[in-house]
Amino acid sequence: MHLKKHFAILQWLPNYKRSNLLGDTSAGLIVAIMLVPQGMAYAMLAGLNPIHGLYAVTLPLLVYAILGSSRQLAVGPGAMISLLVGAGISSLSPENYSAYFYYTITLAFMVGIIQFLMGLFRLGFVVNFLSQPVIKGFTSAAALIIGFGQLKHLLKLNFPSSNHIQNIFIGLASTIGQTHLLTMCIGLAGILIIKFAKKIHPAIPGSLVAVILGIVLVRFLGLTDEGVMVLGEVPKGLPGLSLPTFELTTWTNLFPIAITISLVGFAESFSIAKTINARHKNYLINANQELIALGMANISSSMVRGFPVTGGLSRSAVNDQSGAKTPLASIISAGIIVMTLVFFTSYFFYLPYAILAAVIIAAVSGIVDWKSPIELWHKDRKDFYMFTATFLVTLTMGIVLGILSGMILSLMLVIYKASRPHMAQLGRVPGTNNFRNIQRFNDLEINQDLIIVRIDGPIYFANVDFINEKINQWRAERSNAIKMIFLNMESVTSLDSTGALTLQTWIKDWRNNDIDLYIIGAKGPVRDVLVKWQLIETIGEDHIFLDTHTALTYYEKNMDAKSLQKMGPYALQSNFKNKKHRP
Repeated sequence: MHLKKHFAILQWLPNYKRSNLLGDTSAGLIVAIMLVPQGMAYAMLAGLNPIHGLYAVTLPLLVYAILGSSRQLAVGPGAMISLLVGAGISSLSPENYSAYFYYTITLAFMVGIIQFLMGLFRLGFVVNFLSQPVIKGFTSAAALIIGFGQLKHLLKLNFPSSNHIQNIFIGLASTIGQTHLLTMCIGLAGILIIKFAKKIHPAIPGSLVAVILGIVLVRFLGLTDEGVMVLGEVPKGLPGLSLPTFELTTWTNLFPIAITISLVGFAESFSIAKTINARHKNYLINANQELIALGMANISSSMVRGFPVTGGLSRSAVNDQSGAKTPLASIISAGIIVMTLVFFTSYFFYLPYAILAAVIIAAVSGIVDWKSPIELWHKDRKDFYMFTATFLVTLTMGIVLGILSGMILSLMLVIYKASRPHMAQLGRVPGTNNFRNIQRFNDLEINQDLIIVRIDGPIYFANVDFINEKINQWRAERSNAIKMIFLNMESVTSLDSTGALTLQTWIKDWRNNDIDLYIIGAKGPVRDVLVKWQLIETIGEDHIFLDTHTALTYYEKNMDAKSLQKMGPYALQSNFKNKKHRP
C-alpha cells in the first residue's frame, strides 16, 4: 500500500484493461508527433541546440508515467519554462555554449530537487500564493515577449535576444529593413498551416505538417542557396548521460531562477492536471505526489542532456481528446521519440528556423489573455491592479522579476485582507429574531444605546487595531452615548494570545467609559481561549450568550442573573467551564 501511494504505476498497471490499449496507443502516437517539433522549437527558445528538446522527452516521460498521479498529463518542454531558462541563464553571461549547456542541466537538476523536496515535505499548498490574476498577467506578458522575440527567426533579423519587450522593439526597429522576404513567407505559411489545421480537426498535427512541408520545400527547391537558415546536422542516437555541476557559486546564481521555474512549472502542470481530471472521476490528483513526480522528471531530464520540463496544456488536451486513459500513452510517446532519435534525425537537416519560430508563435498566441483585465476592471479592481502590475513588470523588467513581483503582490494582498476582516453593524429585521447588516438592509430596528458588531474572521495580532478603530468609528457616528457593545463572534474562527489580551484591554477601557460588553455566539475553539486567558471572569458569565436575540432580550428587559438562568439553553452560565456541557 505504501509503494502504491508513491508509485502511481502500481495503481493503474495491475488493473489495466485491454479496451484502453487502442486509445492509449493512438494518443501516444499523436502526442509524440506533436513533441518532435515542439521539443525542438522550445529547446531553441531556451537557447539550446534543438536536439536537446528531443532528449527532454525521453526519460522524463517515463519517470512521470511511473510516479505521476495524473493519467492524461503530457510532460515535456513548455514555452514559458523554456523562456525562463533562456532568460535566467543568459543573465549569467556564460563564457561559451559548453558553459551554457552545463548551466542548463544544472538548472534542471536544481528544479527537480526543489520540486521533489517540496513534495516530500508536503508543500504543495505554496502554489496557492500565485493567484489567478498574477498567473494570467505573467503568462500574458511572457507570451508577448516570446512571440515578438521569435520575429528575429521568422524574419531572419540579427539583433540580441532579450526578455525585456522594450529591448526587443529596439532590436526590431533597428533591423526591420533587413527582413529576408523568403524566410518571412516560409514562417508565415507555417503559422497559417498550424492554425488552420486545428480548425479542420484538433487531432491534425499542424506543427508536424508545417515541419514536413518546410523541409520538403527547402530541400527540393534549394532554398538554402537563397539564404534560408536551416538546422543543419542533427546529432543521431540516444543522449549520453550528463551530470550537473556542483559548484556553490553556480548553484547560488541559479537558485532564484530555479525557484521561479519550480513554482511556475508546478502551478502550470497542476492546474492542467486538475482541469483534465474534472472529466475523469476514476482517480484523484495529489498535489504533493505531482511535485515528487515532476521533480524526478526534471532530475532525469538533467541526466539525459535535457532541460526543465513541465505539463503542457495543448499536449495534455490532445492526449486526453485522442483517447488516453492511462500513462501508457506517455510511455508510447517516449518510445516513438527514442526511435526518432535513433533512425530519423537526419531528416531534420533542412528544417528552417522560421518553421520552429512559427511553432512557438502559434503555441503562445492563444496564451495572451485579453478578456481578464476587462472583466477584472468591472468586477474586482484589486485583482485588476495585480494583473496589470505583474503584466507590466514582466514585460519591461523581465520574466524572473515579473513572477517574483507577482508572488510578493499576492502575499501582500493576503496580508492586507487578513488585517482588515469584514465587519458589520447589525440591526433586527422587524417582527423577527433575525439580525442583518445595516449597510445592506433597509428599515432595520436599531437600539441607539448599543452597537451590535459582527466580526467575520479570526481576531489576532494582525487585525486587532483595525477592529478597534472600526468600533470606535461606529461609536463616534452615534448621536448619543453608547452604553453597550454586543460582540457577535459567530463568524470568528480563532482568537490568538494577542487578540485575547487586547480584548481584555478593550473591556477595561470600555467599562471605564461606562460601556458594557456582551459576547455572543463564540465557537468552541474561541471559548477555549476565553477560558485559558481567564476572560470569562473578566467579561462575566452572565454576559455570554448563544445568540443575538437572547442577548438583546436580556438587555432590553434588564434581567438579573437569576432570571437569566431560567432561560436554560439560550444562555451560557456556570456549566460553561464544563467541556462536556458546552453548547
